[in-house]
Amino acid sequence: MRKVTVTDYQPEWRQQFQLAAKELRELFGAECIEIHHIGSTSIEGMAAKPVIDLMPVVREIEVVDGLIGDMEKLGYESRGENGLPGRRYFQRGGDERTHHVHIYAEGNPEIDRHLAFRNYLRENPQEAEEYGILKKKLAHDFPYDIEQYIAGKEELVARIEKNARGET
Repeated sequence: MRKVTVTDYQPEWRQQFQLAAKELRELFGAECIEIHHIGSTSIEGMAAKPVIDLMPVVREIEVVDGLIGDMEKLGYESRGENGLPGRRYFQRGGDERTHHVHIYAEGNPEIDRHLAFRNYLRENPQEAEEYGILKKKLAHDFPYDIEQYIAGKEELVARIEKNARGET
């Protein structure tokens, strides 16, 4: 069973992102336009689950389907779209998860949503701190219930997304 763990910010998360991004750039080659560090580990100073979220942007999403075997050789498990049409999602580490990879084709609106959320928290450290505190509390209260952990964040995440889009 996977335990929900939230820790204080770790400077090594940046290096872990860089190493994983290098692997993915080599694998995707010219198909890869860019790779973004997203998720809570990309927000300096913010508490997070110690899982590195990467968002490669590729020219053609269907090309990724032909690279699933190569991703598996790097230790990633394919989860298909995993509930978001147009995305290819991979995870590494099993119950001791270390990486999530969210791949989108250029132009997918989810790219802008992820980047707006990340950038807003980077520019608003008070809200990043509030979010980190909530995540620590939820991880403490629901260490083996990821659904309750996620549900507990929904209201604050929705407010942050609204602020990030300038809909205050």
